[in-house]
Amino acid sequence: MEMVLITAIGVGGATLIGAVLGFIFKKVSHKFSDIVLSFAAGVMLSAAVLGLIIPSVEYGGDFGIVITVIGIFAGALCLNLIDKLVPHLHKMVGSDIESHNNANLSKVLLFVLAIAIHNLPEGIAAGVGFGSGDVNQAFLIAGGIALQNIPEGMVIIGPMLAAGVSQKKTLLIASITGLVEVIGTLIGYFAVSVSTAILPFALAFAGGTMLYVVSDEMIPETHAHGCERGATYALLLGFCVMLISDVLLG
Repeated sequence: MEMVLITAIGVGGATLIGAVLGFIFKKVSHKFSDIVLSFAAGVMLSAAVLGLIIPSVEYGGDFGIVITVIGIFAGALCLNLIDKLVPHLHKMVGSDIESHNNANLSKVLLFVLAIAIHNLPEGIAAGVGFGSGDVNQAFLIAGGIALQNIPEGMVIIGPMLAAGVSQKKTLLIASITGLVEVIGTLIGYFAVSVSTAILPFALAFAGGTMLYVVSDEMIPETHAHGCERGATYALLLGFCVMLISDVLLG
């Protein structure tokens, strides 16, 4: 349990680390952040397949493939519904939030709320990984999500400062978005621990949410600033790093 809690804090804390970096490197180039985010996308893609979806099929027994497919689509549809209610990164970055100094504060808060809401299922994915009992895979999944949280934390700083939010409040709000991920991690872990019967579906559901995040949010964002080729190779590198880690850790 201590290991789960420490990891949960680490996953959520990655957002705060990104926020601090956002203060330090306020004018970091889009190309650099796109490369980092693309690498994280590759790690998450590999983690979703190797750490969540394949184990879901294996744990599901005779109906493993059916449970897994249903779980993947359930996870994706869940985030799709959230997106209908609250748009996310690539749908809001570049809008009035970022392009005007007198950005409307309500839009900025909506932007931050969107990140916080999306952090919940990502945290659940990390928690479900630990609930499966495979610690090595759980760490890889959590690591992939944490990598994605760093550039995401960097993204939320600029819009809030531009809207006139003080640095202290900006850092506090960024911390809250990370706290949501900690809560999600604990929810995922306890849900699977209480009932192992839901493990195959929970793994697939978590995998579906991660696939959705990579395809619908991370890849479009990394291809929006003229660095498509570099972003593509960074994604492949992230995927292969996770693949190699998975093989070496057994």
